Amino acid sequence: MCGIVGIVGNAPVAPLIVDALKRLEYRGYDSAGVATIEAGALSRRRAEGKLVNLENRLKDKPLGGKIGIGHTRWATHGVPNEINAHPHFSRDVAIVHNGIIENFAELRAELIAAGFEFSSQTDTEVVAHLVTRGLDNGLTPVEAAHAAIRRLQGAFALAIMFRGDDNLLIGARNGPPLAVGHGDGEMYLGSDAIALAPFTDSITYLEDGDWVVVRRNEMQIFDAAGKPVERRRQKSIGTSFLVDKGNHRHFMEKEIHEQPEVISHTLAHYLDFTTSRVNDHPLPFSFAELDRLAISACGTAYLAGLIGKYWFERYARLPVDIDIASEFRYREMPLTKKSAALFVSQSGETADTLASLRYCRREGVPIAAIVNVRESTIARESDGVFPTLAGPEIGVASTKAFTCQLSVLAALAVRAAVERGHLSEADEQRLVRELSEAPRFASQVLKLDEQIAKVARELSQVSHVLYLGRDTSYPLAMEGALKLKEISYIHAEGYAAGELKHGPIALIDETMPVIVIAPHDRIFDKTVSNMQEVAARGGRIILITDAEGAARSTVDAVETIVLPEMPEIIMPIVYALPVQLLAYHTAVFMGTDVDQPRNLAKSVTVE
Repeated sequence: MCGIVGIVGNAPVAPLIVDALKRLEYRGYDSAGVATIEAGALSRRRAEGKLVNLENRLKDKPLGGKIGIGHTRWATHGVPNEINAHPHFSRDVAIVHNGIIENFAELRAELIAAGFEFSSQTDTEVVAHLVTRGLDNGLTPVEAAHAAIRRLQGAFALAIMFRGDDNLLIGARNGPPLAVGHGDGEMYLGSDAIALAPFTDSITYLEDGDWVVVRRNEMQIFDAAGKPVERRRQKSIGTSFLVDKGNHRHFMEKEIHEQPEVISHTLAHYLDFTTSRVNDHPLPFSFAELDRLAISACGTAYLAGLIGKYWFERYARLPVDIDIASEFRYREMPLTKKSAALFVSQSGETADTLASLRYCRREGVPIAAIVNVRESTIARESDGVFPTLAGPEIGVASTKAFTCQLSVLAALAVRAAVERGHLSEADEQRLVRELSEAPRFASQVLKLDEQIAKVARELSQVSHVLYLGRDTSYPLAMEGALKLKEISYIHAEGYAAGELKHGPIALIDETMPVIVIAPHDRIFDKTVSNMQEVAARGGRIILITDAEGAARSTVDAVETIVLPEMPEIIMPIVYALPVQLLAYHTAVFMGTDVDQPRNLAKSVTVE
């Protein structure tokens, strides 16, 4: 996750910005940079690698200036090097950016046709040139920034600075977080309160679609249409915790809302959005040479692997065996020389998963791991590591780690399909473009939070809940049930919808809520027939679908949560969010300990 810091101050800001960026190192990065205004001119220092490289650059060539912006970058568009490092310039404009501009290729072509020259491979430079074109057309800096922001599609946070004006920063948020810090004759922008903790504990968080004009003694927030809005100013506890909750009640809620950002960074690590191709990261095996893939994990990670099975088999035609790790380790699964093993774990320390890995090591098969902690035991003992760039996940019930695991699995399935010759170049590019849209759709789903909370209030009054789904929505139904059990302590079960009549239908009566996850896909009508069976027995249906599904459903639901229509490959990633929000709000209404539910631990390091 990229980190953003901006300061409008009364003393040289470059050293302060670097110190603030250090507090964002937990987010992960591969390059860093700082820009300031000195004597009216824009100046910058950038460096590939760790912040110490930037510090050394600044020692050799210090930066003055009482206004500045800084950035730590996770590469999305373009390789991690100094040229692609932020801040990016366009004549009178400096900009730092977190997220992905989905329509950057279209905007880039438009700007090149207008005579703009690009020096980097990034999508960020498009924004800088858009703002410059607005200035060239006679707009003020504020007007030019707003006009540029309105052209952007995707999930992004921005900080913009203008040559000749050392009393103006403009920030914008659409997905990734951005906060304004209030000081005494100084103002700040930051990706979270942690970055701003050395300067202030008075914070205003921007909401999605907000943009802000920041000066030393004031700030004004506007909505997407340019209308002034008020946002709550609050005390931050960023000085007390490594990662604080921001303006959220619980870490779980914060981590749910971080998903557009972390999904984008995870996907960008494995996919090249510039060429719409899969990145060629080293693998401990060749997908083309495998005849089977064994996947093993526990809990939510197992359910991510189960969705991955559908993708590997559908797109790559690669047979997948998947086991809960506690079963895998004891059933002595036969493995061949053409097998490979893939283990999924948030912590990388899960005891059963590690034991299964060691069984595969003894069997002599190549081993890969999808983990969120690169220094973990599972990562160290694997032949290849596929990191999920979720950042620290504090809530015990996994949310953003789950969708990042799905993002990695989807990217690997596309790569496997390419290597095995089951995707044309055009199909590969289509799937990569579709995956790149996941953060934007995730941001849209988060706007349904209020409606989902109303549904959850009703769920908090029941003792049992049934979740149904088909295809990739089946493991998602199991994940929904697991989340509800974990944090609300309501008994819930997830079933394949086609299995309803083979037992679970006996539970259906007028007191039983049945949550049906059913995007309008090739098997939607089959799921509707299962819904009719529920309705005929008085069951209370809560339908999670899209507009087409809502229109074509012939069954009355007590509540329908309508998501945007989206490509099939990203449905499990995006549909995970309303499932998580349902569990979260239900637990809040019931007054349970959301972040640390009873009897559970974040990392299960015993059998």
